[in-house]
Amino acid sequence: MAPRILVVQHGDKERTAGDPGLTDIGRTKAQATAKWLSSAQQVTRVVTSPMRRAVETARPIAEALGLEVTTDDRLRERMNWEGEAQSLDEFLAEWRRASEDRSFVPQRGDSSERAAERFLAALKELAETDDEGDVAALAHGGVTVDAIRTALGDKPLLAQQPALIDDGVPPCAITVFRHNEGEWVVELPSTRHLLA
Repeated sequence: MAPRILVVQHGDKERTAGDPGLTDIGRTKAQATAKWLSSAQQVTRVVTSPMRRAVETARPIAEALGLEVTTDDRLRERMNWEGEAQSLDEFLAEWRRASEDRSFVPQRGDSSERAAERFLAALKELAETDDEGDVAALAHGGVTVDAIRTALGDKPLLAQQPALIDDGVPPCAITVFRHNEGEWVVELPSTRHLLA
């Protein structure tokens, strides 16, 4: 059976433009996620988006597992608010439009379709190159939702988690992807491990 790719949403981030890091709450949830992964899962590899909030979430996970962290640019977010060329309101309007029209290409970033394509290609490659155990892939809510929409379709997704497209993936939630016989099997984002 193919390994699972445990896509871990980064922890709570600072509310600033650019490449913000984690808040104190974000660091606490990252530590709790690391503890759960090291005690309950068979993770043999940790891969992260290059964005600071994902890297800061990956570090305690890798430390708890005794693993090195590698970076894969394909795990980056669909869009990132840089601040200098675009107001937050303009960024959010483009985000909503890209969520509604998955082929829309924003000023900075990828369309939802393109983001899902690159993200799923990265996950498929991870699944094919790591058959000894599961992979923890640190990523972002928008691109994770894009990938879920492509893998499952909107109708099944909305039937299971109706608010996910609009509300996004909660901090440190884990979404499980498995590539099995050419098809994606997805367990939708969950934060159950944070309650343990």
